[in-house]
This record gives sequence, structure tokens and C-alpha cells, in this order.
Amino acid sequence: MRREPSLFSRLVVRVALVLCGGATLLAVAAWYYARAAADDAYDRLLLGAAIQITANMTVDNGSLAVALPTSAFELLGLAARDRIFYRVIGPDMKTLTGYEDLQTDLDLTSARAAPVFLSARYRDVPVRVVVAARALSDPSFSGWSYVVLAQTTEARRALAGELTSRAMILVGIMSLLALAGTVLAIRYSLLPVSALGAALRARDPQDLTPVNVDVPRELRPFMASINHFMGRLDERVTLLQRFIADAAHQIRTPLTALSAQVDMLEEDEMDEVGKRHLGRVRKRVGQLARLTNQLLSHAMVIHRSDSVRFKPVDLTDVARKAFRAAIPITVDPDIVISFEAAPQPIVVLGDAVSLREAIANIIDNSLRHGTVSHLAVRVLGSDGRARVEVEDDGPGIPRSEWSSVTARFVTSKTGEGSMGLGFAIAAEVASAHQGTIGFQEKGERGFTVVLDLPEHVEGAR
Repeated sequence: MRREPSLFSRLVVRVALVLCGGATLLAVAAWYYARAAADDAYDRLLLGAAIQITANMTVDNGSLAVALPTSAFELLGLAARDRIFYRVIGPDMKTLTGYEDLQTDLDLTSARAAPVFLSARYRDVPVRVVVAARALSDPSFSGWSYVVLAQTTEARRALAGELTSRAMILVGIMSLLALAGTVLAIRYSLLPVSALGAALRARDPQDLTPVNVDVPRELRPFMASINHFMGRLDERVTLLQRFIADAAHQIRTPLTALSAQVDMLEEDEMDEVGKRHLGRVRKRVGQLARLTNQLLSHAMVIHRSDSVRFKPVDLTDVARKAFRAAIPITVDPDIVISFEAAPQPIVVLGDAVSLREAIANIIDNSLRHGTVSHLAVRVLGSDGRARVEVEDDGPGIPRSEWSSVTARFVTSKTGEGSMGLGFAIAAEVASAHQGTIGFQEKGERGFTVVLDLPEHVEGAR
């Protein structure tokens, strides 16, 4: 069978998926934030260096002179892994100093209002570029000069990666804590469901009264459905029990009367044909009465297995009562019948009535279909097992049929009036008591049916 996941696992998986999705979004946001923070920090350094360079521009004798400040490059040198490229452009758009091939697609005049930042590639490496402008006003020289300052991005990418990893560690820890808290919250929230299941499991099989367990509002429709179903089931069980009781009474009474009427018939006044028909009627009435009793016994055994609580019983006493009930007064006096009790009490945990029915059916089956001149019933106990053995000197059951004769309406005595219910009743009782029905052969003639049950130990459950 395909195993369905529990409600707890479903909730945990779904919450975990939501947390994973949230953690992914937070990781992406942390990465963009880290990159923006790193760019902002290093852009400030880059802008400070560009402003220092523009501040050191002077006009001397009608020409523009630039004294590159050491402090500007020391400031950029804080990013040890990055390289610095610069270019100073005069009003005539000629390079005064620096890397003349440091070109940008930017219109330099746009930097007159405020410094402009852009990302570009220079010498096949990504760089961050700032363009700053300065207006020069001198009687002999005037115009706009520009400083183009570029820095590789290794340091800022490393800073962004470090910030992102730290943020990811924090997000991971928070996600795990959130998942753990969610698991605890779900487990606590589902306790009423477990309490309801435990209450239903602990109920007596015959207790069909409404379930009275405090549950959350969401489970009340479920509780109402359970109680409604149990109410309907109680009505059906009551009707079924009444029907079985009425049927048992209504069937047994006319059968008993019919048997009595048949026995009152005078065979002396009948011819051979009438006597033969009367013998058939008597036989069929006997079979019908026995079948009815076995069917009612079978229904009673099934009912008691679901409704009666087991308690310690003396198997010897149960077997003796079954022996007395199963051996009729009219038994053939030539048959030697014996009952052997164990030297000490043998206690089993079970239902005395069902066990008596099972043993009585085994004895009756042996007496009717197996016994020739000897029938022995023994009660034994050893190695924690209790056994009731019914031995006769008949031909027994073929070994090939041992596995099937305990089924309902299966018999090895076709045509001899066997209903196939005796062993079925005994097998169901044995199964309800965690026992088995077994068979043993003893030579050509001699067969034993064994009811094997676990022996009850005082204090064991």
C-alpha cells in the first residue's frame, strides 16, 4: 500500500519550502544591497581622490599645471588589490598627464554640474570610473578641465561577497530557528488530533456513546461527523443484535418442535418406503438443527471476540465443561471416552464462553466423523504454551487438506452430514486468543486435533 504522508510532515515541508523561498529572496536582496554598499563606499574614495586632483590644478604664466597629490593615491591605496588609472584633460581637450588611452563614451561636459560615475572596461578588466570637472578662471587662461579616474573592482567585489556571506549566515540561522520554532508550534497545535486518536483507540469496542474530547474549533465538524456515525452504528448494532436474538429463538423453537413431532411418529404403522422417508426426514432435521446451532455459535463467537474483554481463565475447567456439553447421553457405550486434566491449573487469558464453544466443536467433530472406538481429551501445559488435545482412532484428515479445513463451509467429509463450521469456529477463537489449530497423525489409525494457546503469566499484560 502507498503510504500517505502525515499532516505534520506536510505542514513542515510546506513551511520549509516557504522559508527556503524567503531565504532565497533575502539572499538575492542581500547580494544587491552588498554590491550597492560596496560601490557606495569605494565610490566615495574614488570621488575624494578626483576632487583632490582637481583642487591641485593651477594656472602658471598662462598654462595649466597639475600637481598630483600623494594623499589622493594613498586614499585609493586602501584597496590593496586594485589598480588606479587616471587622466587629466585640459580646456583644449588634450591630455595633460596620465593614461591617454583612458577613454569613456561619456560626454565630459555632463560632469560640469556634478561628478559622474560609470562602469566600464579598460585594458580588458572591469573598472569603476569617475569624471570630475573644474572651471578655471584666470585673466590669461580660462575654461573647463576634467579628471578621469578609474579603479579596478576587485576590492569592492570582495567586500560585496563578504557582506553577502555574512548576511547569508544570518539568514540561514534565522531560517533554521524559524523552522525549529514552526516544527514545535505545529507539533503543539496537532496535539488535539493525537488526543482525539488516543481517546478513540482507548474506547471499549461496545462503547458507541458520543466522543467527548476538547478539540479546537477546526476539528468540531470532524467530531460531529464521528459522533453522528457512531450514533447510526449504535442503532444498526442494536437492530442486528435484536434480529439475531429473534432469529435464534424463532428458528430453534420450530426446529425443536419439528424434531419432537418426527420422533412421535409411529414407525410400526409405516411400510418400508415410509420408514425410509421418515429416516431421511429425521436425518435432515438433525442436520438442520446442528447447522443452525453452529451458525448461531459462529455468530456468537465473532460477536464476543470484538466485545468481550479477556480475563484469566482455567483452561482445564473450560475444557471439562466443553467435554460434558459435547458428549451426548446417547453416545455409543462401546466407545471409550476419557478426559485427562493437567496436574496443575493451566491459566490462559481469554473468553471462557468462546473457548468452550471452540473445544466443544472440536470434540463434536471428532466424535461424529473420526471416533471409532476411542476418544481422549487432554489438557497439557509446557514451555509457556497451553494445549487441548482431542485424539480419536479414526482415519483423520488427509495432510493435503490440513490448511483448508479451518475455512468456513470446507469439509473433508462430503456426504456425511458435515457442515464445515466446527473447525472454522475453533480456528477463529484460536486466532482471537493468539493461538493456533494444529493436527497430528498417529500411524494408520489415530488422529489428534490440537488447540494451542499462550499460557497466561501472573502480572503479564
